[in-house]
Order: sequence, then structure tokens, then C-alpha cells
Amino acid sequence: MSLLVVGLSHRSAPVSVLERATLAADAQIKLLQDTVAAEPAAEAAVLATCNRIELYADVDKFHAGVAELSTLLAQHSGVGLDDLTPYLYVHYEDRAVHHLFSVACGLDSMVVGEGQILGQIKDALAKAQELHSAGRLLNDLFQQALRVGKRAHSETGIDRAGQSLVTFGLQQLSSGTPVEAWAKGKRALVIGAGSMSSLAAATLARAGVAEIVVANRTSDRAERLAQIITESPETDVSARAVPMESVPFELTRADVTVSCTGATGLVLTADMIAGAVEGRVSQDATAGRTAVKDDVREELPPTSVGAEDGCPLDLSAVQGSTGFSVMGEAAVAGLDAAMLEQHAAWVAGAGVDRRESSRRTPEAEAELIAELATMAVTVGRIPERRRPEPVAQIPRPAPVLSVLDLAMPRDVDAAVHRLAGVRLVDIESLAEASADAPMAADVDAVRRIVSDEVAAFGAALRAAHITPTVVALRAMAADVVANEIARLDGRLPGLDDKHRAEITQTVRRVVDKLLHAPTVRVKQLAAEPGGAGYADALRTLFDLDQETVASVSRAEEDSEKNSKNRGPA
Repeated sequence: MSLLVVGLSHRSAPVSVLERATLAADAQIKLLQDTVAAEPAAEAAVLATCNRIELYADVDKFHAGVAELSTLLAQHSGVGLDDLTPYLYVHYEDRAVHHLFSVACGLDSMVVGEGQILGQIKDALAKAQELHSAGRLLNDLFQQALRVGKRAHSETGIDRAGQSLVTFGLQQLSSGTPVEAWAKGKRALVIGAGSMSSLAAATLARAGVAEIVVANRTSDRAERLAQIITESPETDVSARAVPMESVPFELTRADVTVSCTGATGLVLTADMIAGAVEGRVSQDATAGRTAVKDDVREELPPTSVGAEDGCPLDLSAVQGSTGFSVMGEAAVAGLDAAMLEQHAAWVAGAGVDRRESSRRTPEAEAELIAELATMAVTVGRIPERRRPEPVAQIPRPAPVLSVLDLAMPRDVDAAVHRLAGVRLVDIESLAEASADAPMAADVDAVRRIVSDEVAAFGAALRAAHITPTVVALRAMAADVVANEIARLDGRLPGLDDKHRAEITQTVRRVVDKLLHAPTVRVKQLAAEPGGAGYADALRTLFDLDQETVASVSRAEEDSEKNSKNRGPA
């Protein structure tokens, strides 16, 4: 059997695809059950966060496993296989181990180095253990991933490079101002009471907000979170819980809102937020927009004959047309060749000889029009040198409401980005901002830790594969000793217990010494890359029964199952 992971994340798929592929808790359970029921897979675990969905499995066939896992992901995510496939990635054996260890260390997170992923990996393992879909391989893998992640955070400064998604989002909202200074005295509304929303509430409390209001569909969880915040000795912030029906009113009072729910539809619409900030946005901004438009209109060239440096065209018929400019293509539409030439000469700054134009014959005009038509076909338009028009710079008012949307799929309508007086930061904008974020030097140290741990895990895994064979070999040797001692008893019935015990111990020592060096060496060789064949060689050389070896493996798994299923370390 071999480890396989098929998944998609913010690195492989756009937010629009991640939103569609989100797995609810019930869907994750069904996905695990269907995966272990499938032919290629013996074990399964799902790691699902706001920006990644990964299905881990122990499979006996690579190509069949990839096809089956991809199909199952498509079925349970609700995204068609053809739509999902371009964004899926596949990792196998050592590469799959390397991927999970990197994820556990925060190297693959949207915010490099963030530590929340460790809790999410722990939850994924707990769910697989609860459903009995995690066997020996995935138990060992996920528990080791947790240890590697903790080691990376304790032995390096990766925490200096990373932060929680909440902190990073608040930094984007504060636009360069320290979060503590930006948040001080603000009223905060937190929608949701899950792990991410709880972290957001705690982060805002530490940042110094004046009040936190928690809204959640389950009132008990909202009240519990509000109580924890209020009673925390680390902060002095009042918090209260409200039902979801109160969110529109609370938005009118809030300065900052964080939303992270498990809803499949929008929680905050553009109309809802527009209504909340109505009357709070400075009227100067609206007046400024009108003034800018008026200024631009005054600077546009007049459209009467010769009104600007002798323009020869009488464009009164098109005066007032939407988007009209005396320099644009609309200015030359429907004119004859003579007028076109005059207009081109005027734009180029040359004089216009009306008499020369009036003397042109119809044939010459037809020829000139044909040349212009040919050029229009070639370049797609009639060439002209237009004078640049002033660009209206519309001032955007300072935000009166800052919104952080950490949900996947999104809780907040993307149209909120266009609302005056509102600053929205969502998963998509966080992904864009994090792409330019500098990485700490300690990231290299974490990568070395990951590489070392992957090599050690692979060696231990390969060595574990040969252990049942070695145990079966020693069991066979013990049976040989027992049979020979029994035959000795038949030949020497008068042998007393003392001498019999001495002979038995001597024979056992001889067998142990003969087997010690080969078994130790074969474990070392099996731990190296490509060492899987040594187990087969050992079984062939000593004619070991395959079923005996398999029974040893099953016995070891049964003995470990109880301790493994108590929970991750």
C-alpha cells in the first residue's frame, strides 16, 4: 500500500472554484466513508480548511487511486469533474509526506508560518479516527506531521514570518497603521462563533477595541464566546451576544465587522451594508464627485465650427452625445473624404486648404475613401492622432465600516468592494496581498527540517514494512528450536530438567546469534530508498509463509489501534 493525496488549495485554484468546492461537515463524513469503501483505498482522511481541500488515502494502485479520489472529490464537492480536474494536484509516497509536513509547518498556508493549520490537522485526524477510516499509515503520518509542525515553530523563527489569517486580514484593513492603534476604541461585530471567529474576537480584544458584539445562529455558542471575552483577565473589553436577526442593526453601530460562518449563501449583502453606512459617509465625497465631473466637462473641446484652432467640422448635430469627443472616432463618422482629410490635417496641426478639397474630383474622393477603408480593415480603425483628455480622479471617502470576510464560500457580497465608505478584505484580496508578502529567513530552516523529517519518516515506514517478516523469521526459528528439543526428549528420556534447560538455552543462543546480524542489517537496508525488496528476499530465502507474515502485521495493527485512537499527540 502507498500514500496518495489529491486536493486543491489557494495555490492551485481561484477563489471562485474554492467557494464552489467547499465541503460541509456532513459531506466530509460521507466522503471518508465512500473513500474507504472504494476498491483502491484502505485508509482515508480529509483535511478541509477555508482555502484547501485534500483527500489522503492509503492505496494499492496509483492510477486507479488518482481516478477514484478525484471522482469522489468532485461528487461530494458538487463541482463537476471536468471543471475540478484542472485545479487538482496529486502527491504520491514521499512527495505526499513532504506536502503534509510542509502544510503542518505553515509553508503552504496563505499566510506563511501561521499556526492555525496545526489545529485543523489535529481535527482532521480526530475525525478519521472517530470514523475508523485512519489506519496505521495515516495515524502515524498525521501524528508525525503535528510533531514536525510543533518542532518548526519551537526551533525556528517561522512565527516571525507568519501570523494568523485574522491578524493578516486586520493588517490589510488598517492599511499600514499598527493594528492596535487602528482598532483602539472601535466597536466590533463578529459574525460566527467557530474557531476562526473566536480567534478574531480574541485578536480584536487584545488590539483594544471598545466593544465586541457576537452574532451566531446558535445563541448558546455566541453567549459562551461573549462570556469568555468578557471574563478574560488579559483584556478589559465588554462583549455581548445577539441573534442573527440583529445583525442589520448592529452593522449601523459597528466600525469593524469580521464574518466567518459555515453558511452556503451570503450572510451580508451589498444592500444590507449600504443601508448600514447610509448617513455615515461624508457628504463631501459625493459633492466632490460631481465637482470633478463638472471640471472635466468644462475642459472638453467645444464642438462648434472652428472653435478650437480652426477645426473645420460642424459637429452640432452630434453635440451632447454620450461619450462624444471632438478628438474621437465619433467625430469622423459619416463624413466624406474631403472632410476626413481636413479633420486629419487639423489634428496633425497642418493648415486646411478648403479650396484644394473642393477641387477634388469624385474619382479622387472615391480613391481616398477606398484607401481609408483598406487601412481600417488592416488596423481595425481609422488612424488619428487624438489629444489626451483629462482623467477624472474620483476621491474615495475614508471607510466608516471595515469588513473582514474569512469564510469560504464568502459570507460578504463581493459588490461591497464598490461601496463608498466601506473597506472589504476577503479571502481573494488576502491571497493577492500575501503573494507579495516577504518571507522570513527562517523559512529556509523550516524547509530543512521538513526534508530531514520526510527522510526519517520514509526510513521508518520502510523499516516497518520488513518488521513483520523479521518477526515471522524469528518465530519460525523458535519453532525449529522447540521441535528439536522435543525430539531430544524422545531420544534421551532420562535427561533431567537442569540439563534439559541448559541445552535449550544454548540452542536458543546459537540461533539468536546466527539471526542477529542478518536481521539488523536487513532492517537497515530496508530503511533505505528502494529497500522494499529485502522483505521479499527474506521471505524467499527462508521459505516463510506469506499468511504468517500477514498475521503478524494484523496483530501489530490491532495492538496499536486502541492507543492510536485515543487522539493525536
